[in-house]
Amino acid sequence: MWRMNPFDTVKNIFEAFEAPSRIFKNREVLRSSYVPDYLPHRQREISLVASILAPALRGETPTNLLIYGKPGTGKTASANFIGRALTSRASDLTSRYIRAFLELNRKLGDSTTGIMEEASGVVGYDELLGEDLMKELRRGVHYIYINCQQVDTGYRLLAHLANHFARDWNERVPISGWSPDTLYGKLLERLDREGGVTVVVLDEVDRLVAKSGDDVLYTLTRINSDLKHSRLSLVGISNDLKFTDMLDGRVKSSLGGEELVFPPYNAHQLRDILNQRAEMGFYPGVLEEGVIPLCAAIAAQEFGDARRALELLKVAGEIAEREGEEKVTEDHVRRAQSRIEEDRVGEVIRTLPNQPKLVLFTILQMKRFGGDRRITSGEVYDNYRFYAERAGMRVLTSRRVSEFISELTLLGLIDSRVISFGRQGRTKVIDVKIPVKRSLTVISDGIFSDVAEIPPRYTYRRAF
Repeated sequence: MWRMNPFDTVKNIFEAFEAPSRIFKNREVLRSSYVPDYLPHRQREISLVASILAPALRGETPTNLLIYGKPGTGKTASANFIGRALTSRASDLTSRYIRAFLELNRKLGDSTTGIMEEASGVVGYDELLGEDLMKELRRGVHYIYINCQQVDTGYRLLAHLANHFARDWNERVPISGWSPDTLYGKLLERLDREGGVTVVVLDEVDRLVAKSGDDVLYTLTRINSDLKHSRLSLVGISNDLKFTDMLDGRVKSSLGGEELVFPPYNAHQLRDILNQRAEMGFYPGVLEEGVIPLCAAIAAQEFGDARRALELLKVAGEIAEREGEEKVTEDHVRRAQSRIEEDRVGEVIRTLPNQPKLVLFTILQMKRFGGDRRITSGEVYDNYRFYAERAGMRVLTSRRVSEFISELTLLGLIDSRVISFGRQGRTKVIDVKIPVKRSLTVISDGIFSDVAEIPPRYTYRRAF
């Protein structure tokens, strides 16, 4: 006799999962995007950045700043932490200036001061005192964080900045269609209308430059010469220590400023970070003793990546939760490690079109058979042609393959940078950022299976 499964009705489908978690107290604090009130082992870096940006609170233009560091070294978290602190302090100072203004009126015997204080609670200081006077009273600081993986063209960047200061929907800049001069003019107008100092943080700025060039950076570094009532300062964040090698000389010169490197976390520091989040995120006694040390050790081996450590801990907890366990064990961590790596790399590779997938296959084969030998873009193209012919695929131009290399770099599958070899000129050098054998297994399960065991034909240079 047929019986209804409790999952057969829309009403019941979530009932089995409605019970409160016995593992997580607050899983949100385990996300890398969460910024706690204290960042362990980054006080030195935070203090340095704060000292560079502090002039903004006095209405002065901070020096431009470039922050470098491997993924997961706390660059973004520190930037968001500092941004929150900077805007909070600016707000406090604004209130102080207003109170000082009212106190001055009181001492001068202005009989309307009491009325003004009462009215300010109804309509607000901006309307009460007027926009021009309020600009004089407040040392305005605007802190704008932009992830250049999403805002990845010069037009989008300038439009995003202009729209930050839009007062209603009708003022918003369209996502395309304006001329560069019109867009730039609108940004100048909005910045001067707001006044004060604007600090713009460009996270993963190397991705913006790799895709769209450095013209927009040059524009922003020169913008202060066109502003009348406001100032702008740039903070660039990059995973690539050689980022400035991508820039034109004039852009380097205009950018100037300070540089700061965030070092990788060691295992001890990662344990401190995980202990802080675990105390907020898990119920007491849920984590077995070896869980946090194991997560920290794995992440320490992968360039001290705190995001990786947090992801391991969160996914391990989710595996235990779904299996109805009351504790998170080291086995859950190891299974989380396998799942994360397979999910992340496998999904990206599987969704690649065949031509960029062939370029990645070529690079992986060169790494597999060549070991630590250096790989250049020219050698990749020679071997790409070799494999394309044997796989029965159309051979594209070297320019198109170079574009694929840039796309694979943006996806985080490979690393590529331009290096000068003196009289021999400049060339792009490539390295692999994903597990070679596992990635080849994913790629070779398809049209490349017939060439999977064929070594590359090109004899390329040894590493430096």
